[in-house]
Amino acid sequence: MTYLITGGAGFIGSHLAEALLAKNHSVTVIDDLSTGSIRNIQHLKENKRFKYVIDSVMNKSLLSELVDDCQTVFHLAAAVGVKLIVESPVRTIETNIRGTENVLECANKKRRKVILTSTSEVYGKGVQIPFREDGDLLLGSTDKGRWSYACSKAIDEFLALAYWKEKKLPVVIVRLFNTVGPKQTGQYGMVVPTFVKQALLGHPITVYGNGKQRRCFTHVKDAVTALIALAESPKAVGQVFNIGNLEEISIEALARLVKEMTASKSAIQKVPYDKAYEAGFEDMSRRVPDISKIRRAIGYRPKHGLRDILNDVIGYSRNGVPI
Repeated sequence: MTYLITGGAGFIGSHLAEALLAKNHSVTVIDDLSTGSIRNIQHLKENKRFKYVIDSVMNKSLLSELVDDCQTVFHLAAAVGVKLIVESPVRTIETNIRGTENVLECANKKRRKVILTSTSEVYGKGVQIPFREDGDLLLGSTDKGRWSYACSKAIDEFLALAYWKEKKLPVVIVRLFNTVGPKQTGQYGMVVPTFVKQALLGHPITVYGNGKQRRCFTHVKDAVTALIALAESPKAVGQVFNIGNLEEISIEALARLVKEMTASKSAIQKVPYDKAYEAGFEDMSRRVPDISKIRRAIGYRPKHGLRDILNDVIGYSRNGVPI
């Protein structure tokens, strides 16, 4: 098989490229390096079954050529990270919606399967825990820029499912829950690499809000394994799946655990949301996935716990690789 990965020089995309090449597939990556890094795919360049293009999915003519040459598209290109979303809402909305439009339109011309990566953010302020794929979405007011990302990804999902229902384009939608691992950067507000970097440098570990908000973290290896299995499953077409882990922890407890595992002397410092992001910033108190649907579909069971994730991120940073 030949796969196209949009956003393939990013954190998840580069891990996905590695895994597909390891299964003897051919992989083409397109990335504009706005949030990805050539460093993430540098080691893949010598592989004859790998090629990359530094460009954007907004370049529709080029995208069309790349789609023509593959059998399946993993669409990962998107604006990522709460910090980027708050600071650049126009870029967030345009990148997510227009980029997905281009991918779906190009794929439809040649009937290529599309695996669309969405996010747990679409559940918004929902309180029915755990979050089920068929549950209602509850987003905040439009004057809260924080929800523009969730809304744009929800529109991506609606559009992908419309292509499936109306045009029979094979699509699979996945909602990723806090995917973490080596090569992830804290530059755009990702909490685990940020905490690890702060702890190793002896800087204060900054917990935003009251620290009682609870999250579940997924190892990128588990996420990638699930993505590939869903791409290979004919029964997954036209459906939405959560990919996540059920091990829940508060952000304050996460900061303490990172401090313990790095043997850091860093203080844990709480920062109000208004100071960290913007006035009136809203967050959800819990984000826990229901993974029963993906378990039934492909037998998905995450193999890596939170300590495994932290060990890998800490090791990656201690080996001198910048976070």
